[in-house]
Amino acid sequence: MDLFGDLPEPERAPRPPAGIEAQEGPVLLEDLPPASSTDSGSGGPLLFDDLPPAGSGDPGSLAISVSQVVTSEGKGAKRKSVEEEKNGGEELVEKKVCKASSVIFSLKGYVAERKGEREEMQDAHVILNDITEECRPPSSLITRVSYFAVFDGHGGIRASKFAAQNLHQNLIRKFPKGDVISVEKTVKRCLLDTFKHTDEEFLKQASSQKPAWKDGSTATCVLAVDNILYIANLGDSRAILCRYNEESQKHAALSLSKEHNPTQYEERMRIQKAGGNVRDGRVLGVLEVSRSIGDGQYKRCGVTSVPDIRRCQLTPNDRFILLACDGLFKVFTPEEAVNFILSCLEDEKIQTREGKPAVDARYEAACNRLANKAVQRGSADNVTVMVVRIGH
Repeated sequence: MDLFGDLPEPERAPRPPAGIEAQEGPVLLEDLPPASSTDSGSGGPLLFDDLPPAGSGDPGSLAISVSQVVTSEGKGAKRKSVEEEKNGGEELVEKKVCKASSVIFSLKGYVAERKGEREEMQDAHVILNDITEECRPPSSLITRVSYFAVFDGHGGIRASKFAAQNLHQNLIRKFPKGDVISVEKTVKRCLLDTFKHTDEEFLKQASSQKPAWKDGSTATCVLAVDNILYIANLGDSRAILCRYNEESQKHAALSLSKEHNPTQYEERMRIQKAGGNVRDGRVLGVLEVSRSIGDGQYKRCGVTSVPDIRRCQLTPNDRFILLACDGLFKVFTPEEAVNFILSCLEDEKIQTREGKPAVDARYEAACNRLANKAVQRGSADNVTVMVVRIGH
C-alpha cells in the first residue's frame, strides 16, 4: 500500500457488468433477521452493522441477547407472550443464531499474492480453516471456529507480519471458554480486546528499537463462529460476500466491511479532536488510513486500532467471501471482482492435478487470475486476493 506517495487520482467507479447486481448505498442492518430467511432482495441483505445492546428490545427487530429474557408475570404476562411472538422467544433466538442451520457450512480459504511494481511484498495473510480445537469454545453453543485475514503493510513489512503472526494467537487466548450469556457480545468484546492487545504489543516492540519502527498495517479479519461471520476491520482492505439473489436470479457483491480513511467525517472529527489534522486526504498530510495496527507516531493524532466490527449470518445462497487489500480495489470494483471469480469457477477448462478436487483447482485459479489481472490493469501496489469457499 502506498501511504506515503502522491495522492492518487480519484477513481471513476465503472458500471457493474451485466450478470451481477450492484448493492447501492448502505447495506447493513442492525439486527439479525430470522435464521430461515435467505432473501437478499427487497428485504435487504442479511448483514449487520453492530451488535445490539443487551437491552435492545425494539419490537420491530429481532433481539439477539439472551440476557434480556422477559420474566414479568401477572400484568406483564401478556406483554411477554407478545414479545415472544414477535421475537420468536429469546431462548429460541439464541438457538437459531448459534445453530442457524442444522448443517454448519464448511469454509475453505485460497489465496494468491503479487508484489506488483513494489520493491518488497508488505502484505501478509492468514488462513485457518478450523481452529475450534485451539479456541476450546463452550461445545453446547459453538461447534466450529474459523479465521481468515489479510494485512496490508505500509512503511515496511514488520507491522503486517507481526499482526499475521500474533493477532489470531491473541484471539485464541481470549476466546470465550466457558458458558456465556450472549455469544455475540462476548465475541465482539474478544475481538476488541484482541486488536487492542496486538497493537499495544507491536507498538511496545517498535518503540524499543533504535531508531523506532514506523511501520503500520491495515487488518481485515473474518472470524466464523458456526454460521455467523464476525468481520473486524482497520483501514482500507475489504471483505465482500457473494450471495445469490433468488428474486433477480443474479449474484450480488455485498460489502462486509467499512473502509477507514481520514476524509470520512467521523474519522476526521476524531483526528482533529486528538490534535491532529487532515491535509490532502491524509493524516498530517502523510498517512492514508485513519485506523491501523502500528503507526506509533500517529496514534497521538487520533489514528486508532479500534476495529469496526460487523456481523453476518451465512445462508444457503452464499457462494464465497473475498478478502483483499486495496491493491485489488484500485483497479476492480467489488462487483467486477466477484463477477471475475464467478466466471473462473464456471470455467471447465481449468486443469486439475491428479488427486486434487476440481473445485479446489478452480478456486486457486480464480485467486491467481484475479491477482494477475489486477497487476495487468496497472495496480502499482502489492496485491493479495483471498477467496473463502462456502460449502453447502
